[in-house]
Amino acid sequence: MLDRKIAPKIIDPIDFNLTLKPYQKWSLANNTPVYAVDAGAEEVVSVELLFEAGAGLETKPQVAAAVNQLLKNGTKTKSAFEIAEAFDFYGAYLNVGSSSEYASISLSCLTKHLPVLLPMVTELLTESVFPEEELSIYIQNSLQRLEMNLRKGDFVAGRLIDAYVYGDKHPYGKYTHKEDLSALNSDDLRTYYTRHYSKGNCKIFVAGKLPANIETLLNSAFGHLPFENKISILSSIDYSKAPAAQKTNILINDESSVQGAIRLAREMPNRKSPDWPKLQVLNTVFGGYFGSRLMSNIREDKGYTYGIHSYLQGHIHESAWVVSTEAGKDVSAATVEEVWKEAAELKEELIDAEELKLVKNYVIGSILGSLDGPFHIIGRWKSYILHDLPADYFQQNITAIKSVQPEELRELARKYLTEDAFYQLTVF
Repeated sequence: MLDRKIAPKIIDPIDFNLTLKPYQKWSLANNTPVYAVDAGAEEVVSVELLFEAGAGLETKPQVAAAVNQLLKNGTKTKSAFEIAEAFDFYGAYLNVGSSSEYASISLSCLTKHLPVLLPMVTELLTESVFPEEELSIYIQNSLQRLEMNLRKGDFVAGRLIDAYVYGDKHPYGKYTHKEDLSALNSDDLRTYYTRHYSKGNCKIFVAGKLPANIETLLNSAFGHLPFENKISILSSIDYSKAPAAQKTNILINDESSVQGAIRLAREMPNRKSPDWPKLQVLNTVFGGYFGSRLMSNIREDKGYTYGIHSYLQGHIHESAWVVSTEAGKDVSAATVEEVWKEAAELKEELIDAEELKLVKNYVIGSILGSLDGPFHIIGRWKSYILHDLPADYFQQNITAIKSVQPEELRELARKYLTEDAFYQLTVF
């Protein structure tokens, strides 16, 4: 019997032997690849269809996002309300999303309802009509939301810094203009929909407590669709960079603003770089968690901000290292100075053993938390698959994080935390 007077032994996350449950893979009749994780105690399942239909493939701005958002807003036989009501009746959740390369439509529901709900998803992929009324509402709402966001320095800084790093025509640097939203029309949406959804390249990711006939169900719903699934069209995306010439910029967005939205960013290699796993540790030390150097100095010691953090963007083609915060107008310049003081210290001094152990435990613990359940597991596999990473990448990543030494982190800081490589933007 468990003796509750004796505390359980404390084990550091870095001492855990983490493994990633493997996925199963098969293909539908039309060669659509399916990646599946059968796990979990509850009778729930998620099905995500991922299409090569992101913004990097559009020839007219904002079409990709509009098509993705309006997929579930009307078919030949159902209105937007009827579609929403049909999924709600079964307690199901239907979600859409898009990025620069991909766009998705995902279903979460009780496992027993898959036979009814999957054909409803099929209808969205074959009979969406993009009604003029729904498009008009979408444009109106998007314009109102953009108008409100453009008053916020944080929003303006967030979209401009990417444009500075990549160029405003680059898939990772372009942003929404009012005139692009106003120019949307149903014909353009239907053309994009047919090319990239109805006849596009598709991958399916499914996870949860899967029924024994999951292959039959998916094949019945999607195996007959005219997906091309031959040669990826992502190679047609133009990733040519045209970064800004000026590295330091100060913009006045609101004369009455009492604080500045600060962004510092530089281009970085993507996850295929051998530096990436160790950079996760260095970034965590620098500004990647609440106990980071930036947070301890600029928030806790100086009181310049409520929060500051740094992160590595996870784009497929390339990446960036970003520092983000908002600080009082009178201390914005001092905030930037303190960022570089912390960077200089990482380049000059070795991280002590105690801090490094704490950060490694935090990073490994975060990974452990992200493996909680089949939906998180398939999400991690999806990331590896889309980034074209090797099957053993998870173990490589864990090993690199556990074994990284202070000397390696100092060399990475010297390599990447160079002030003249960063764009610096403050928006008041």
